[in-house]
Amino acid sequence: MKPQPVYLDYNATTPVLPEVLEVMGQASLETFGNPSSSHVMGREARKLLERARNQVAALIEAEPEEIIFLSGGTEANNLAILGTVLSEPRAHVITSRIEHPSVLNPCVRLLELGYDVTFLPVDSQGYVDPEEVRRALRPETRLVSIMLANNETGALQPVAEIGKICRQAHVTFHTDAAQAVGKIPVSVREIDCDLLTVAGHKLYAPKGIGALYVKKGRKLESLIFGAGQERGLRPGTEPVPLAVALGKACEIAQRDLVAEAKRQEALRERLYQGLQAIFPALVRHGDPARTLPNTLSVSFPGHLGAQILEAMPGLCASTGAACHDRSVTISHVLSAMGVPPEVAKGTIRLSLGRNTSLPEIERALSLFRAYFSR
Repeated sequence: MKPQPVYLDYNATTPVLPEVLEVMGQASLETFGNPSSSHVMGREARKLLERARNQVAALIEAEPEEIIFLSGGTEANNLAILGTVLSEPRAHVITSRIEHPSVLNPCVRLLELGYDVTFLPVDSQGYVDPEEVRRALRPETRLVSIMLANNETGALQPVAEIGKICRQAHVTFHTDAAQAVGKIPVSVREIDCDLLTVAGHKLYAPKGIGALYVKKGRKLESLIFGAGQERGLRPGTEPVPLAVALGKACEIAQRDLVAEAKRQEALRERLYQGLQAIFPALVRHGDPARTLPNTLSVSFPGHLGAQILEAMPGLCASTGAACHDRSVTISHVLSAMGVPPEVAKGTIRLSLGRNTSLPEIERALSLFRAYFSR
């Protein structure tokens, strides 16, 4: 029987955990009522929905009423950004050059509508300087949106410092925490943010469900209109089975958070050391002390990351550059970091997860060893 590929692309998406799948199935089959209905089936569905809201809130140290269920991280980021500033034609927005496209593209749309947006630089390791945020603030600044963890490098941004600066300036602060929630402790109180994005499929829940933390008293404009569910910010009948799945995934993440982070970090470092032994010129992106415990972004200078992975069908991972015919497009994150093209082209992102084992890491290393010994 052909062995399964070694999956080291957990930052792209995660498998649904069996326990999560079980409760989602139960909610679909047994508690299928509309949570807005007043009869017994509707009331039971409402109970499940509110329990899930409590589970999500507990993971990020929020209040249940501060959690809005949405379709995922992209919708949450769009609502956070556009919902904050669209009602203010002269608003100024601050973000960074390494954000996910679901933050960058709404900001580009704001530029097209005549808003002013500042895209902050990062240093060579991919970190935003909080003082750059402070210097960019203006009287008309209404929103700062800086991600908690970068999806490519795993770099953990100084969001608590940025949150403090925003609070002092009375500016709304949003952080896209899609890559961080479930991997490291995340507290909306410690970050002191007004808005925070959660994506279900990044923490072993299904695709199609996510959440936005909206701090008490924070007003947002809805982007869609309907019957008023989710405080009017996400109208439409709530997807109870998906919300239940996200809630269960958050409960499991909270239970195993510290142990899993330590285990995955140890496996990541074994992977890095093994790759360094195979390819001594290996370049590591980001400071390992300030990076997600599961994420390793490395470059093999003189090689194309896409070609390396193409020659390894037994490994699932991502590259830092995309090949199109005879050209290579370097990721906007590596470009913002000032990574030389010859280094960026050879970048591969290896991201670990709950199912990653030491034997899998050794299998991955054997694939790299075979490739570079050809």
